[in-house]
Amino acid sequence: MADIFRQHGPEYRKSHRLPRNHLRAMRAIEVCRTAALGGHKDQCDHCGHLAISYNSCRNRHCPKCQTLAKEKWIEARNEDLLPIEYFHVVFTIPSELNHLMLMNRKVLYNLFFRSVSETLMELAGDPKHLGAKIGVIGILHTWGQNLMDHPHIHCIVTGGGLSPTGERWVPCRKGFFLPVRVMSVLFKGKFLDLLKNCFKKGVLVFEGGIRHLHEPKTFHSFCNQFYHKKWVVYCKPPFGGPTGVLQYLGRYTHRIAISNNRILSNQGGRVSFHWRDYADDNYQKTMSLTADEFIRRFLLHVLPDRFVRIRHFGLLANRNRKGNIASCHKMLGVKKVIKEKKRETWQEQLLRICGIDVNVCPVCQKGRMHTIERLLPVRCNSPPEFIR
Repeated sequence: MADIFRQHGPEYRKSHRLPRNHLRAMRAIEVCRTAALGGHKDQCDHCGHLAISYNSCRNRHCPKCQTLAKEKWIEARNEDLLPIEYFHVVFTIPSELNHLMLMNRKVLYNLFFRSVSETLMELAGDPKHLGAKIGVIGILHTWGQNLMDHPHIHCIVTGGGLSPTGERWVPCRKGFFLPVRVMSVLFKGKFLDLLKNCFKKGVLVFEGGIRHLHEPKTFHSFCNQFYHKKWVVYCKPPFGGPTGVLQYLGRYTHRIAISNNRILSNQGGRVSFHWRDYADDNYQKTMSLTADEFIRRFLLHVLPDRFVRIRHFGLLANRNRKGNIASCHKMLGVKKVIKEKKRETWQEQLLRICGIDVNVCPVCQKGRMHTIERLLPVRCNSPPEFIR
């Protein structure tokens, strides 16, 4: 990804008017782990091997900077896991709304989250279904395998919850969470109602191919067509216990639109990559795009500044999470062992969480690498040096 931006990014920036968050993301990926960000020089105390390590950009859209952040987040969520069934529920909006979504990302992504959370909490709290307060982790994904816009929210949901009085645990029926058809209808109604309220408040932007929607009559006619469509909501079978939940989290939470290992080539002004065609029995295919189109599609999924794409609701809401989890443990008869936490360096965290010891000499495998010099960032206008 960094090579593509370094080679084609300057021309793309000249020919396209980009918002600041897109420019920052591109620049961060270009200079990640290069001299432009500074670093340190290490030497082995056994064989004398010298190595230069440059700093990471830590941008959440960078394919090289997510591993440790993902593992640390998963480790923190491990403390909240309960010995119950968990369900995977996915909410998707109709593709006809994608252009409106792109023009109003922050407003409509927030609206999307609100519609999903209210749907789940309302149905689960209804005595006709479960009659309990559940816990939900929502993760926004905005892409499909072909890098086109495809907003959907993955939800990890507790298979049960606390009763309204908080005095007992109410489990779901084994292997069943909530009726998918009911979730779909309620979600559709909430989303469209909130969308109309946004229009009424004048917070929506209409540009390009949707400019005509600024007329109230046209907008309401546009919205009303979706009441007759089926909105895709599906609930997968429950995970294989808490371990299955953690495996899922590792695949989805800190994923970006495309990883480096899916990119096959960047030659002749074209970028080729692997993708899975879900419409063709999940068959793996190869797609080739011009570099300009590839960059355009990647930037579709750069989120607005400070936008939170992983959110917690119900029992797992940040404000009361510890108290709620403690109550759940009590109701389920789980004795929680409190482990004393100690401050760790990132090297110690990487070793404990990922099993990677960066302090061992990569040449002799006997000595330890020690920092002998700090390298300051290099400011230059030319393409940044890349350490391979």
